[in-house]
Amino acid sequence: MHLLRHPRNAALLGLIFIVISILFLVIPTMGGWHVDYAGATMLFALGIAMAIMAYVLAVGSPRD
Repeated sequence: MHLLRHPRNAALLGLIFIVISILFLVIPTMGGWHVDYAGATMLFALGIAMAIMAYVLAVGSPRD
């Protein structure tokens, strides 16, 4: 049985990291602290990569 019932649901996996990266930018900005743009960019890129990887694995796995 598939972990993800439909391949398009794989985007939700990447969406988690994208939301975390947005929070990683917004919270320090609102608090007046130092913003780590490199970390937020890497989390955003990780979210995109995770969504693509999960989609490829879901589409390529057998439907048993």
